[in-house]
Amino acid sequence: MVDRFKDRVAFVTGAGSGIGAAIARGLAAEGAVVVGADLDGDRLHNVSRRVEVSGGRFVEVVLDVTDPAAIEAAIAETVERRGGLHLAVNNAGIGGPHGLAQDVAVEDWRRVIEVDLNAVFYGLKHETAAMSASGGGSIVNVSSMLGLTGDGDALPFTAAKHGVTGLTKAAAAAYAPHGIRVNSVHPGWTDTALPTHTTSEERVQLRQRNPMGRLGTPEESAAVVLFLLSDDAAFVTGAQYAVDGGYTAV
Repeated sequence: MVDRFKDRVAFVTGAGSGIGAAIARGLAAEGAVVVGADLDGDRLHNVSRRVEVSGGRFVEVVLDVTDPAAIEAAIAETVERRGGLHLAVNNAGIGGPHGLAQDVAVEDWRRVIEVDLNAVFYGLKHETAAMSASGGGSIVNVSSMLGLTGDGDALPFTAAKHGVTGLTKAAAAAYAPHGIRVNSVHPGWTDTALPTHTTSEERVQLRQRNPMGRLGTPEESAAVVLFLLSDDAAFVTGAQYAVDGGYTAV
């Protein structure tokens, strides 16, 4: 086992499933103490048990990322109990409604922006403060391939993810002098991230729209996140890494 993150403390949102769970497992496998946050306590506990069976260290925190006070309290407790914060991944997110602007309810727009963009800011606000006190660190914001391009059928999601891209660049510039690196990862269609009602025919269509002809896996996105968190990426900040099988290249 490679110990790239030996004894480092990591805070990961959306750690109960999909890409977030893969990130949490990967960090723990490489020596990190992982504080995993999710709204779904049952899923979070399943990830925790899997990590612990493998000999890793995982702390469960059930919270709503749209609650700034909950994020602040979770990070403060992490620092108090674990001695600092060195790594963070702002991964929690939702898909949101589809359709033209006139078809999108205002409350649905606000919900997507709150979860997919504002919550990333809430995380950054408190993660950067904790990392400054810990001597620096690395943060990865999980955006989407739609944070690099557009989709006329997913207006709220596309807007939020573009916001994450811009927020990442601005934070990278602001915190580079403080020894904190901030990057974004942009997954494409990922198998476990698709809605449960996605039909076999729709999955085939998604594969055909992708230059590599397949869907991604959570572990493939997680591998890029772990690289950016690690010292292997010591001179990388403000970057956007697409993990989309070439979708944004065409």
